[in-house]
Amino acid sequence: MRGRLFALVGPSGAGKDRLLAGLTLARPEIHRARRTITRPAAESEDFESLDAAQFEAERAAGGFALDWSAHGLLYGIRPAELARLAAGGDVIFNGSRAALPACLAAFPDLRVIEIWVSPQVLARRLAARGRESRAEIEARLARAALPLPGGITAHRIVNDGPLAAGIAALLAAVQPESV
Repeated sequence: MRGRLFALVGPSGAGKDRLLAGLTLARPEIHRARRTITRPAAESEDFESLDAAQFEAERAAGGFALDWSAHGLLYGIRPAELARLAAGGDVIFNGSRAALPACLAAFPDLRVIEIWVSPQVLARRLAARGRESRAEIEARLARAALPLPGGITAHRIVNDGPLAAGIAALLAAVQPESV
């Protein structure tokens, strides 16, 4: 029996990392795939940091099962992060909406979960982070309004409310199907 692969997508500020942390705390048997990213290491997320040249060399050598670019950065998921699928385990990763067609081509059974936040809540969250200028926030809000690429269906979770409600909705979305 093969496990299930989930891509969690949504705009920056939608709360994906917080929801993933809550999911893996409640369901530790679901593996959160660690990403490789071309940005300096940060305390807010566990990821492998590479510079662009290292990333490209790893990609050329087949070092990633999935990879994409978003917001001027390169992202990858190493094959070892998906190894649990072959043993029947479930895996979830923080992905990119724009990369979904390529991810689905590589993994046709990929299940997409879209985290949606109202523009008002998203604007407040982005401003509270203090990392982006007003213009950058406006650009993020415009991108957040874009639909998923054509032909892709997703389970949508509205994450405007309390964190516990978002985690509960994510837990419900990854529950095994009834037999």
